[in-house]
Amino acid sequence: MSSFLVNHDGTVSTGVRADSLRRLLEEGGPFWLDLQSPDQAELALLSDVFAFHPLAVEDAHNFGQRPKLEDYDDFVFLVLYGAVPGPGAVEEALVEVHCFFSRTCLVTVHREDCPAFAGLRARHERRHLPVSDQTALLYRMADGLVDSFFTVLNSYDDRVDALQDDILLQPREEQLGRLFDMKRDLLALRRVLGPQRDLFASLLAGGSELPGLTQEGQRYFRDVYDHLIRLGDLTDSYRDLVNGAMDVYLSTVSNRLNQVMKQLTIIATVFLPLSFLTGFFGQNFGFLVGNIAGLPVFVGVGIGTELVAAIGLLALFRRRGWLTLG
Repeated sequence: MSSFLVNHDGTVSTGVRADSLRRLLEEGGPFWLDLQSPDQAELALLSDVFAFHPLAVEDAHNFGQRPKLEDYDDFVFLVLYGAVPGPGAVEEALVEVHCFFSRTCLVTVHREDCPAFAGLRARHERRHLPVSDQTALLYRMADGLVDSFFTVLNSYDDRVDALQDDILLQPREEQLGRLFDMKRDLLALRRVLGPQRDLFASLLAGGSELPGLTQEGQRYFRDVYDHLIRLGDLTDSYRDLVNGAMDVYLSTVSNRLNQVMKQLTIIATVFLPLSFLTGFFGQNFGFLVGNIAGLPVFVGVGIGTELVAAIGLLALFRRRGWLTLG
């Protein structure tokens, strides 16, 4: 999807020109201009045609900001986030959208592809829906961005459960790396969803105002706020699940290490009396060399005592339950 313009009559056009925008502004709009990966000429429209405040235009040039809402004389500037499901990290899947909202127009600026905007554009192209209410358009845009996070989060439940089952069967370092990646992704989501939820909370509480926002419009934005609360709860729940899976991994590895150490300790303990016996009878005293001789003595004393010691220790370990794998 490239940059496009949705006119007040619902028609969609590309190849945005400055004279067309000036004519729409003179007519009083409303319309929606979306700029994806804009070049310098398109960004210059924000100040040359729309005459937005220089601070807001400067913010539109710089991405990597936190969600926020700033009031100006005749418009507000918003930074909102959405997500695009994909195999990579969540930080790479985040879509940052800068919005200029006034009574006559809505201008959005973003670098990444935004499926939520593609759906809105297709809806206008298919039905020729007029842009009669700027607030409703902003709601549909914000609702699409917020709902895109559900698609990303819904996969975490099955992924964590499958990972826990694998850990219980055979813990591996690769699993711990995947858990750390999931934890980092959830933290990245939390850093975005928290401020975005506060943004809409401030809007509903009257701390900030949207041009033309009515009481009926507040009900729709309250729905977006409710979705953000659910997303925050889901993020915290999945983060607890990931922490629990990490505890399972560490506990399983520690338990397996204890089993190995127990087995090695049993082997060392069995060989301890054998080492004593071989050392004792290996002394070169005259009595031992002159009196302990012959095959029967070798079998009875040399081998028999070692077998009795080993069998006695194994019987003691078995009686105490130390030979079990659990």
